[in-house]
Amino acid sequence: MLTKVYGSAVFGVEATTITVEVNSVKGIGYHLVGLPDKAISESSYRIAAALSNVGYKLPGKKITINMAPADLRKEGSAYDLTLAIGILISSGQIKADEVDQYLIMGELSLDGSLQPIKGALPIAIKAREEKYKGFILPAQNAREAAIVDGLEVYGVDNISQVINFFNEGKPLEPTIVDTRDEFFQALEHPEFDFADVKGQESIKRCMEIAAAGGHNIILIGPPGAGKTMLAKRLPSILPPMTLHEALETTKIHSVAGRTQEKVGLMAQRPFRSPHHTISDEKSNFVGVL
Repeated sequence: MLTKVYGSAVFGVEATTITVEVNSVKGIGYHLVGLPDKAISESSYRIAAALSNVGYKLPGKKITINMAPADLRKEGSAYDLTLAIGILISSGQIKADEVDQYLIMGELSLDGSLQPIKGALPIAIKAREEKYKGFILPAQNAREAAIVDGLEVYGVDNISQVINFFNEGKPLEPTIVDTRDEFFQALEHPEFDFADVKGQESIKRCMEIAAAGGHNIILIGPPGAGKTMLAKRLPSILPPMTLHEALETTKIHSVAGRTQEKVGLMAQRPFRSPHHTISDEKSNFVGVL
């Protein structure tokens, strides 16, 4: 039986929809094609253990899986859930008449629970562009993906929830985020506030002038003088990001896997603090973007 399930691949900061075609026939073998990397090739072991631990099994049939378009390199373990659902449907273990209306992504643990993925926000943006009804992904990434309006986002903790959703019609709780409200709340309550700094009047005045004029700053002093403390709080006195800038920043951090679970939209200008032993060539990256 041939089944098609949909996932997504991230290239740069943009996502491309991937069609996972699963065909099960009589015979023995597991064949995965479509330029998968090592992490995807190893997915059969994670899928077999996860299905076994939630009451299902990897069928004893000849399974052929194609990840189309076959000429694009696919990377990472985020396709585990996509492949597992495709195998269950193709082998007749579950029914899922509406599976083609959803993008499904997630890394499986051996007990069937889901681990977070990278690039949830650009994937959600692509899903909305291509008119998918919903996006099923790990709960840790749900708020990040729910920034995108017009798309039903379902954060799940275990593959059993996805199986029951398709096979038995058990509803999943959608994650809803008011993007504008969250954006303005984050602007008013920065994680590191310049007002927290006590004393240091001279350097505070210098940093205020630099922030107002858009000048560069170099902080030199002994360990413990407060250089990093001050630099971390500089974004709180910089002009606030626009909503568009916040979305672009969140997208970049999403791809890098640096978004926070409880924070959907990044509204503060990001700060990087490389170690002091980095080379001179890399020291350009110190500071606020």
